Amino acid sequence: MGLASQWLLCARLSYLGKTERLSGAAKNSKTTRLQMLSLFWKFLRFTKCRFKVEIPLELMPKHIQLKRSRIQARILHRLGICHQVSFTRWFVACFLYHLKQVPAGLRVKDMTFSEVPVRVYEPTSVCDGLRRGLMYFHGGGWILGSIDSVDEVCRHIAIESDTTVISVGYRLAPEHRYPAQLDDCEKATCHFLSVAETEFGVDSHRVAVGGDSTGANLAAALCQRLACSEDRHLPFPCAQVLIYPALQMADFNLPSYQQNHAVPILFRGRMAFYFLQYLNGDVSLCQEVLEGNHVPTELRPRYELWLSPSNLPPECLTRGFYKHPSPEYDGEVYHAIKDGLEPEVSPLLADDALIQKTPRTFILTCEYDVLRDDGILYRKRLLDLGKDVTWQHVLDGFHGMINFFNQGWLTFPSAVQVVDGAVHYIKTL
Repeated sequence: MGLASQWLLCARLSYLGKTERLSGAAKNSKTTRLQMLSLFWKFLRFTKCRFKVEIPLELMPKHIQLKRSRIQARILHRLGICHQVSFTRWFVACFLYHLKQVPAGLRVKDMTFSEVPVRVYEPTSVCDGLRRGLMYFHGGGWILGSIDSVDEVCRHIAIESDTTVISVGYRLAPEHRYPAQLDDCEKATCHFLSVAETEFGVDSHRVAVGGDSTGANLAAALCQRLACSEDRHLPFPCAQVLIYPALQMADFNLPSYQQNHAVPILFRGRMAFYFLQYLNGDVSLCQEVLEGNHVPTELRPRYELWLSPSNLPPECLTRGFYKHPSPEYDGEVYHAIKDGLEPEVSPLLADDALIQKTPRTFILTCEYDVLRDDGILYRKRLLDLGKDVTWQHVLDGFHGMINFFNQGWLTFPSAVQVVDGAVHYIKTL
């Protein structure tokens, strides 16, 4: 779609979302006009991207598209036409994901598990005995993504690993805040575990949970939540499959955040934005959170023990980093987002006793990803506690790669490597 066509389309999107309209006076105000001009200038400037690291050329078109859509979304939001998240969801659904015909050897059904929408992928090949299962939670910063956005990935995993895959359509922010997303994942998982054998021919003791990005966050948090549950009549997940997971919001100045702060598709500031949208929607706190002002002074030594760059492999430091100065604690900011430091939002910050209860783990990280160190530091904590961990690191990988899996000319070889790495691990369960 051309630039002019995109802008023409923007003008016709008043049906997206329920928003408050700006008054005529506000629309004609000098301040509003200046804001629109400023946003339009940013829109044009973002079409000329420069990267300080080597990024595959094929990523540029998608990155530019996404940047344009974000600027368009902000303009439409300011004009009162629709919420910026509504536009971004529509744009992503229309231009980035196209459902294909179900391939031979696979049966796909849309269902609901305890009122949570799911999509079930069942291999049709003959299986001796019961199959393994995988609950998959999509990424998207808790505000974007859907069952459709990971359809190709789930199809591939189901066919190649001969696994019944359940993709969960959990509720999204800003309409639904934490813990709605985690609650939905728990309800869908417990429902499946209770009927896995009788209705799907799946061994309930061989059901793993997994996801990518914030979906991996939900998978890790769910394992910890279930480990604390007193109602243990259902089998515990046999493994957690974490693909470039977001695991903590205590420190946005880790080496990977510094080295990859402006690397597509996930920027440093955007990750803080997603956490805040998940928690309470107050994105005005973004800079305070990025600086670390939300972390109480008495908790910093404890977090430093787990998040210190000295816990990272030496190769993670070769691209350089600096020690961030100690931030000033702001109690108001902490109380606004304190849930973000709890294990259900930041699984990496759980105490040893809780992490000790987690199942065997597969962690995949990418070099060009602000979340790289989250995954690596979680691996370190698991290993220190004697847990079974498999780690795969993609040297030329970037965040969000699997969103381009099996997308024709935009499929990156490293995206195939990521998905096949997960397939190989799942086949061992």
